Amino acid sequence: MIALDTNILARFYVDDPADPEAAKQRPIAHRLLTESHQVFVPLTVILELEWVLRAFYGFDAHDFMRVVKHILGLPNVNVEEWSRITNALAWHTKRMDFADALHLLASSHCTEFMSFDDRRFARRANRLGTSPTVVVPSK
Repeated sequence: MIALDTNILARFYVDDPADPEAAKQRPIAHRLLTESHQVFVPLTVILELEWVLRAFYGFDAHDFMRVVKHILGLPNVNVEEWSRITNALAWHTKRMDFADALHLLASSHCTEFMSFDDRRFARRANRLGTSPTVVVPSK
């Protein structure tokens, strides 16, 4: 089994004609994902992929969701904690930051999740009725 880094997945899903390296690397990324017997994608790679696709390539939540669902559907690809990623995608499509959703889901055994991010995280999480409850500490 081989493991893939974020840049391999980004090259597979993004055709960037302005980048000369992309022209050389994209066919290699395609071969690695489609011809390798077994592929492992760490959870942290999925997290970084969301950031790269959103911040660098302008993908929105629905575009990212399509990419991840495709990755999860490849028969030779094993994604670490795929069920947590799937649950995080559900919250992400409801405007919760993907990283925040992963953090919250990883903390499901806790009673509260503390964050100073009131508007973008705590309010959205609490509207969704997430568990644990996101609390903004004031003291």
